[in-house]
Amino acid sequence: MTNKTGKGIGFWEVVSIGVGGMVGGGIFAVLGLAVQLAHGGTPIAFLLAGIVALFTTYSYSKLSVRFPSEGGTVEFINQAFGRGMVTGSLNVLLWLSYVVMLSLYSYAFGGYASSFFSGATQEIMQHVFISAVIIIFTLLNFVGSKAVGNAEKWIVGIKIMILIFFSIAGIWTIKMAKLAPSQWVSTVPLVAGGMIIFVAYEGFELIANTAKDVKNRKKTLPKAYFTAVIFVVILYIVIAMITVGNLPVSTIVANKDYALAAVARPFLGQFGFILVTIAALLATSSAVNATLYGSSRVSYIIAQEGELPASLEKKIWHKNNVEGLFITTIVTLLVANLFPLHSISTMGSAGFLILFSFVNLSNIILSKKTSSKAWISTIGFIVSTFALLALIWQTFTAHPNNILVLIVMLAISVIIEGIYRIVKKREIKPSCKE
Repeated sequence: MTNKTGKGIGFWEVVSIGVGGMVGGGIFAVLGLAVQLAHGGTPIAFLLAGIVALFTTYSYSKLSVRFPSEGGTVEFINQAFGRGMVTGSLNVLLWLSYVVMLSLYSYAFGGYASSFFSGATQEIMQHVFISAVIIIFTLLNFVGSKAVGNAEKWIVGIKIMILIFFSIAGIWTIKMAKLAPSQWVSTVPLVAGGMIIFVAYEGFELIANTAKDVKNRKKTLPKAYFTAVIFVVILYIVIAMITVGNLPVSTIVANKDYALAAVARPFLGQFGFILVTIAALLATSSAVNATLYGSSRVSYIIAQEGELPASLEKKIWHKNNVEGLFITTIVTLLVANLFPLHSISTMGSAGFLILFSFVNLSNIILSKKTSSKAWISTIGFIVSTFALLALIWQTFTAHPNNILVLIVMLAISVIIEGIYRIVKKREIKPSCKE
C-alpha cells in the first residue's frame, strides 16, 4: 500500500496540511470562549483537548497508512463497521460537522473584521462580514479559482509567522499570578471547557484525505501527524498563557469575538492589534475556502460509496458540486448568523468527538490489519468518550438549550440516512479495496 514512486507529498508538506488545518481559524475563533469557560486554567484546557487529539492521532496515523483514501474518516468507519445504519449516520454527521466548522470560521472572520467598528454598528457589520465571506468563497469555489488554492500555502506561512512573533513578544509579559491554580475554575468545568473548544484541534484529520498522495507513507504519515499535533498543542498553550497572563478575564470575555487581537494591544500596541487581526482574517477566510471545498469533497466520497442517493451522486456532488456547494452555503449562512459562538463551538466539538471516538474504535477493530497496539486506541476511545460526556454535562448544566441543538443535529444525521436507505435502497461500497 506504500507509495514507492518519487512523486507525491513529502513530510513537511504533510505537516503543513495538518498545522494549517488546526490553526486554520480555530484558535482565533475559540480563544475568548476558552477563557470565559476556564479562566486562568485556559492553558490547561487547551492541554487536555490536545491530549485527546494526540491519542486519536495514533489511530488516524495507523488507519491512513493501511487504508489511504480521499474519504479519510468516512473510509475508516466504513472499513470497520461495514454497511449499516450507524455507519451511514456517522458519515452524514461528518458532513454536518464540517458545515458547523464552516460556520465557526465565518463567525470568527466577522468578529475580527467588525472589531474596527463600535456600538450597534459593530454587531450589524459582524453579520455583514459573516455573510460576505461565505458568499465570496462560495463563488470562488463555484468558478474553481486556482489562485485561491495556490495562495493557501502562503497564508499558512504568514499566519504561523505572525503567531510565533506574537508568542515570542508576549511570553516575556506574562504575569504568572494570573495563571495560578487559584484563578482556575473547578475540575469538571475545566475539563468540559477544554472539550467545548476541542474544535481548535480537529483539523489534523485533513491529513487523512491526502494519504494516497504521500511519499513513503508508512514512515512519513505517523511522524507528520504527531509533529503537527504536538507543535500546535505547544503553540496553543503558549498563546493561552500570554492571553490570560496579560489581560483580566472580564476584558478578554468582553472582546471574545476578537480576543487574540485584543491581547496583542497591551504589549504590541495598535500595530499588534492590526497585525493579529490581519492574521485572523487570512486564517479564517482561508479556512472557509478550504472547508467549503473539503465538505463538498467529503460529500462526494459519501455519495460515491453509496451514502447518498444516485440522484445526488450524479447531480449534486458531480464535477463542480454546484448544487451541493449552494446547499452547504445556505445552511452555513443560517447557522453562522442565527447561533451564538458557544452553540456553534459545542456542536462542532461534539460532532468531532463522536466521530473521533468511532475512529479510535475502528482502529481497535482493525488493529491486526493496521499493525496497531490496540490498547493505545482503547485509551483514545475512552478519553474521547469521556471528553464527550464532560462536554454534554457542562452544556446541560450551563446551557441546557444547546443540548436540544445537539439532539437535533444527531437526529438529522439519522433521519437523512434513514430516508436514503428507504427511498433509494443504496449500499456502501468501500473505496479502498483489501
